[in-house]
Amino acid sequence: MRTQRATNRLAYSITYLAILIAILVFIFYPYAAILTQALTKGGTNYLLFIQHNLTLLWHSLFVAILTTVLSLITTLALTILQLFLKHHWRQVLRLILLVTMVAPPFVTSLAYINLFGRRGLITYGLLHLTFNPYGPQGIILMQTVSFSSLNALLLISIIQKVDPGLINSARSLGATPTRILLDIILPAIKPGIMVVALVSFIRSLADFQTPTIIGGSYQVLSSAGYYAMISLGNLHLAALINITLAIPAVIGFFIYIHYNRSLTMLQHGLADNQMMSILPKSGAFWHCSLSVSILFYLVLILQYGSIFINAITERQLGHYHLSLQPLRQTAFFISPEIIGRTIAYSIVAGFIGSLISFLIVYYHQVRHSHLMKLVEMVGTLPYILPGTFFGLGYLYAFSEKPLVMTGTSAIVIINLIFKQVAFATKAANAVVSQLPTTYFKIIHDLGGATIAEWQDVFFPLTRRGFALTFLNGFISTMTTIGSIIFLVHPGQELLTLVMFDVVQQNEYQVASVIACLIILICLAVAGIVMTMVWFAERKHSHVL
Repeated sequence: MRTQRATNRLAYSITYLAILIAILVFIFYPYAAILTQALTKGGTNYLLFIQHNLTLLWHSLFVAILTTVLSLITTLALTILQLFLKHHWRQVLRLILLVTMVAPPFVTSLAYINLFGRRGLITYGLLHLTFNPYGPQGIILMQTVSFSSLNALLLISIIQKVDPGLINSARSLGATPTRILLDIILPAIKPGIMVVALVSFIRSLADFQTPTIIGGSYQVLSSAGYYAMISLGNLHLAALINITLAIPAVIGFFIYIHYNRSLTMLQHGLADNQMMSILPKSGAFWHCSLSVSILFYLVLILQYGSIFINAITERQLGHYHLSLQPLRQTAFFISPEIIGRTIAYSIVAGFIGSLISFLIVYYHQVRHSHLMKLVEMVGTLPYILPGTFFGLGYLYAFSEKPLVMTGTSAIVIINLIFKQVAFATKAANAVVSQLPTTYFKIIHDLGGATIAEWQDVFFPLTRRGFALTFLNGFISTMTTIGSIIFLVHPGQELLTLVMFDVVQQNEYQVASVIACLIILICLAVAGIVMTMVWFAERKHSHVL
């Protein structure tokens, strides 16, 4: 018994210390290194740098503000529409939004070029027009389409927490759908609206892929930072640009915390099959949300349809014909090794990132460690700051002793792992908060300790949440590019990086094939994981 207690204390302490050191070394240290190096070395005054780049700063803010406004309008339309629809239509539309989350972040730019480029399917193929798609209009439009799906899913989950009694009372008193939305729904979800607006603003500032692909001569700070590193090899300039992008991101994060706390006031959950169809299809909100939503879903269909068509057809004498040529061309750019490496990295990052996140939440919520709460806050840094900032931090931190990892696979995998911690801890918090505390008390009353808690209560009861968190980490790694674009060594490419390169080489058919491949892999893994969870839960229910 004494040996068992010593083993439990040792496991508890070693795991606790390992997580603490890992978060400090692989999240806090890279950010501290890039701030110190960029602001104290390189010979460039930061204020002078800002004065010389006011135009780029204005371009970034202009694009971010318009993108935020347009994506917020689209998000509200998609969310409000759900209040008028029956259950099966609601599920179909939400499934479409979920599927769009497995695509690479710049796939909208690829579709934009396929449809509206100088040789686009619509502009050139149907309308016989020569249209210049490059510039701020393309960036704003594509960022709006990219951000709206995630924003809508977030607002839909928030609107489900609105007390149905308020809506039923208003309808009993004769309130119209317009008054219900203005007086009950929108005020109740105001914190969520502010959160998605801030997230869109921060994501637009940090997005360098869309401006790089379809910005043309119109540069913003994020694309300038990318070119400073790739074309000029100026690490210091790229760091200064990313620090500039990080300032509004940090400010937005503190505002996000304020409104995120307000979301906890929505305590009364609303069953999914009760929430919708409570409003009659009438009023200005119904017609406006329906019109905007139809346009948005039509854009999604055109977007993914054009990518699929471009991947299996070839243009001959002005007409498109089914062809295997795009697949043959793709074989010159990707290999089974690249595909296997991408999947392996994604599995490792998704699993270890989820494991670390759940253990952080275990120590924080179950064991009530105040220090682990601080660790959890540090873990949110990769979520609120630009991805390229996180990648550059690794270059600064791990290019010299005591930890030299640049040019290795380890630095890429570690970066991917700790990039997942921010979102994974939020998901783990939601799952662990629903565990009955009496289960842990029973373990202690029976003489069990840390290992027994993990084996018999914590991980078995969080199985589904862990699987979903793993899936998010897997898909995020499969589609990521920002934090690792400066870390991947030649000869160790991943699918998204190859896709980004071929888009810049105007090999749009090859990029379409790779995009379809990434989507299929993500959907296949999601199906496998959820099937395994279903069988595990079914087996467990039979045992009970």
